[in-house]
Amino acid sequence: MKKPCILMVFVLAASCAGNLHSQDYLTGRVFDLGGPLTQEPQYFSMTSRLTSFSQDGRPESTDTYELLIMYDPSSGPDSTAGEYRCRQFRLSIGDSVELELPVLAGWLHGLHPEGMDSTGRVFGIDHSLFENIKDQNSDILPLDKRYHVYNTFIDFHSLTSIFALPSSEGGSIRDLTSIGQKTVHYASFSKPPTNLGAAICEGSFFQNGQIVLEFKGMSMYNGRQCALIGFDSGESTFTMILQPVPNFTVTSTGRSRYRGDIYKSLGNNWVQKVTMYETVISATAMPATPEKIYSVVEREIVITNISKKEFHKR
Repeated sequence: MKKPCILMVFVLAASCAGNLHSQDYLTGRVFDLGGPLTQEPQYFSMTSRLTSFSQDGRPESTDTYELLIMYDPSSGPDSTAGEYRCRQFRLSIGDSVELELPVLAGWLHGLHPEGMDSTGRVFGIDHSLFENIKDQNSDILPLDKRYHVYNTFIDFHSLTSIFALPSSEGGSIRDLTSIGQKTVHYASFSKPPTNLGAAICEGSFFQNGQIVLEFKGMSMYNGRQCALIGFDSGESTFTMILQPVPNFTVTSTGRSRYRGDIYKSLGNNWVQKVTMYETVISATAMPATPEKIYSVVEREIVITNISKKEFHKR
């Protein structure tokens, strides 16, 4: 089964220059980007910003989702893979005050090895936590915000695992062995479901386009020598079937394209940084209304691998 996925210039620090004597050394070098992850704790921060635009192109509002999450190698069911523990999730809706989601603090979850479990849940992530998720004031989040909270975890694992780790299926980062190479990723044209509880109905999906990975060059991040890997989803499509109240169905269809860069350590094979940009154009059909509502949203995601000290200080 194909694993689902929701979804620079050449820079070389002076500290490495002494070991890399010429451009020929790099262009002729064979890299192994598919090595095993070191089984040691990893700490990540993730910020996802969604900016909505008016019909005349003016930005209207920006929602911000902030996640602190760690990889805990000691908590997994076996010695080869640990689990992920959410420390904190915060969000700001437009200009409103920052909200926290207490139910996610300390939430521990693994990743399903096939990318989707037998019940059709992406990465095996439990939907029940998100269906009626509440903030610290015990207020249930609006439907679209609940979905974006859930989707933050899908984005995180897609960008740090699906794109950054090897696969036995072929068409993965392992195929990039020299600078300048490209490969079509195995998640191309995959069609993961996006339904979430009763309000976002079955039949909702996101279909990736032809996803291309490119070995752009070398960089440095967190003091580590990194492979710089670009990704581009091509033209993707989606359908969201929403039922916010019984007997009232809203259908949104649209197109998306996301692209960005992954900084992957050549030492421990862990992702050090990810940047992603996406443009989403959609048309929403309302019951008994002949005209569709059109919208444009831009998403910007930054994931950084941070120190344990910084992780616990935030």
